Amino acid sequence: MTYSSASNGLKTETGKCSIDSLEPEVNEKIMSQIKYVDELFDYLPHRYPFLLLDRVTELVVGESVKGYKNVTINEQMFTGHFPGQPILPGVLILEAMAQLSGVLAFETKGTRPADGVNYLFGGVDKARFRRPVVPGDRLDMHSKIIADRRIVIKFYCEAYVDDELACSATLMVVEQRS
Repeated sequence: MTYSSASNGLKTETGKCSIDSLEPEVNEKIMSQIKYVDELFDYLPHRYPFLLLDRVTELVVGESVKGYKNVTINEQMFTGHFPGQPILPGVLILEAMAQLSGVLAFETKGTRPADGVNYLFGGVDKARFRRPVVPGDRLDMHSKIIADRRIVIKFYCEAYVDDELACSATLMVVEQRS
């Protein structure tokens, strides 16, 4: 069963994000812009241990982006969250989706941090956590622009593990110029 949600503009089939099933004219605009972790340094000021994005796999300028984070046991947060039962903190899932959205913001606006521009996490609404994310998981993330107002961009984001929804949220980033 497929339906369209007026609140986020995505078509959803049995709980799966339909950024995969964008309209044909959007599919024609998809740029094969795979960005590996070393290329992400041009877009994001984050570095280890706070760079929470391993790769951008698909990007449609002004529309949407897909990427992922490989979750590994040797990441620092797992020593304390939680000993004996490591779980990726929900706020870090939100941060990972914000970083992915930031790459889309930079591509959409045609800017980079080297230009004196940065996008700061401006807000989060309707965050829902559906399943734990644990070491060994690959967190597949999708982000779609739902509003673009001069210096504020709003995104609808979803994160999946093995095609199962782990987190969804509406995020905002705010442009900062130095």
